[in-house]
Amino acid sequence: MAVQPQKPGPAQESVWDYPRPPRLERSDERVVIEFGGRTIAESTSTSRVLETSHPPVYYVPTADFEPGVLIRVDGTSWCEFKGEAHYYDVVSGTFRAERAGWGYLSPTAGFEALLDTVAVYPGLMGRCLVDGETVQPQAGGFYGGWITSRVVGPFKGEPGSWGW
Repeated sequence: MAVQPQKPGPAQESVWDYPRPPRLERSDERVVIEFGGRTIAESTSTSRVLETSHPPVYYVPTADFEPGVLIRVDGTSWCEFKGEAHYYDVVSGTFRAERAGWGYLSPTAGFEALLDTVAVYPGLMGRCLVDGETVQPQAGGFYGGWITSRVVGPFKGEPGSWGW
C-alpha cells in the first residue's frame, strides 16, 4: 500500500517533506516537560530533529532540566545519523520513568548541537507542551516524536507503518 501524505494547511509542515538523512534545526518555541506533578524542564533554546515520516523530536539543553531529574543509566543504542545514544531515567519526587530520556555524548558531524541536550519520550512524561500546546506522543513506543497541530502525517509508528 502506498503512503498518502496529508496536505499541510497554513502554518503546518508535512513530515513527508522532512529529509532523510534527518535535519537538525534550532527552535525558539517554548518547550515545557512535566512529570510527577511538576515542571521538570522548560526551554526556548531547543533543537528539533526532522526525519522523513517522523514527527519532530525535541532536544532540550540539560541545563534547562531541574537539577537531579536526569539519572544516567547503563546501556546505549546506535543511530546511523547521530551516533551512540546514552539513556536517562527521569525522576521527580517518588515518580521514575526508566530510560525515558536519551542524549548523545559525542554526536556525529552535523549533529554537534545535540551535545549537552536530552530528548524524552513524551508518552512517558506527565505532559509535554510546545508553545502551550499539549504534545501527542508518536505511536509505537520505539520512536520519540512530538506530534502537534503544526505537523501532519501519516506518521511512522502507526499501525501498518513498519515497512515505510
